[in-house]
Amino acid sequence: MLDTLKIVYKNDGIREQVKALIPDGNLTACLTCGTCTSGCPATGLHEMDPRKFIRMAVFGMDKELERHPWVWSCTMCKRCYDVCPMSINIPQLVFYLRSLWPREERPKGILGSCDLHVSSHGGAMGVPFEDFRFTVEDLAEECRAEQEGFENLRVDIDREGAYFALNQNSREPVTEPDELLPLWKILHTAGADWTYYSDYWAGENYCMFLADDESWEKIVRAQAAHIDKLGCKVFVNTECGHSFFAVWSGLQRFNIPHTFEFKSIVEYYAQWIKEGKLPVNSDWNETNIKFTVQDPCNVVRKSLGDRFADDLRYVVQQVVGEDNLVEMTPNKSNNYCCGGGGGALQAGYTEERRQYGRTKFDQIMATGAAYVVTPCHNCHAQIEDLAHHHKADYHTVHLWTLICLSLGILGENERTYLGPDLAAYGR
Repeated sequence: MLDTLKIVYKNDGIREQVKALIPDGNLTACLTCGTCTSGCPATGLHEMDPRKFIRMAVFGMDKELERHPWVWSCTMCKRCYDVCPMSINIPQLVFYLRSLWPREERPKGILGSCDLHVSSHGGAMGVPFEDFRFTVEDLAEECRAEQEGFENLRVDIDREGAYFALNQNSREPVTEPDELLPLWKILHTAGADWTYYSDYWAGENYCMFLADDESWEKIVRAQAAHIDKLGCKVFVNTECGHSFFAVWSGLQRFNIPHTFEFKSIVEYYAQWIKEGKLPVNSDWNETNIKFTVQDPCNVVRKSLGDRFADDLRYVVQQVVGEDNLVEMTPNKSNNYCCGGGGGALQAGYTEERRQYGRTKFDQIMATGAAYVVTPCHNCHAQIEDLAHHHKADYHTVHLWTLICLSLGILGENERTYLGPDLAAYGR
């Protein structure tokens, strides 16, 4: 005999609170059609799926939801929201439920990254500004001395009046500093007038994933104030999806005043190639090595849309050859999340993260591509981990690496993510 489900409606329960807080949060509008669940890679993790999640909230099953681990495996990629015929904002429901967890009980990896970012005024790895400055200055000096054509390379921090202010994911200066150089050389070649900024210089923002609005706002507000003080016209985001969304969404969510324009470096890659400032070509790819591209959810589906995806493809095609780009299916705004976003890499649910990523892995393998271009740090880390986990032979590469390879300016120590077929090219 089936157990009887007792439905308890509360005036102040999750269902009503979400409806009051989120304009598109009327959970009772759910048609139970299952479209959200059928297209969600997180379906089945922790015995949960988006439709079931909504129904439990509608039925007043607050106790069962308030500490459900699924909220930390869902990446809030927004694919469910985009396909929902009733436009129910499931990602915001997940975000809200994350915020209900006592702060000290939230995943230690995400919590620690948030707290280190705030306390260091730097980034999620807790690197003090002085250490960041030393790394930047030392590496720039070495590049000027050893790499032909970059004797006048300029890498500034807090230079007033620079046109661009650039953020920097802290992974590079902390764990792989040579990966800083390709982007610097691209900026130099294009003649960009740019500077780093010192206060909260790192782009990543795990406080957003922690659902800690106060800390998320503190970081973005400080960045905006500092960049405006420098007088920069454009705040340009490095190759990273979640750092883009953290600023793009944070400026709106918290009504943060600012005078700069906020854009992605990928948009400028496309612009500079069209203007002839980055004279790339695909002649180097004589053996027609195949590439595919990952569309980062945070900068495509959740913010800039297909215009960013189109810029990304334009750049890749110019660099590797139009016929050497093999698309995943589906792609662009309809692409599947890789499973590395939403804080999943730091959440501690490794098995679930890799299970989530199986959909992306299958997409990649179906292309037959030797390389996956990933203009996002979380996507890069997740897709590389999936290759190792499944013993696949594809390589995961930053866009800046391929651009410098095409320009003939990729240095000896800047080839970490290239396979043996490309690692020796142009040396």
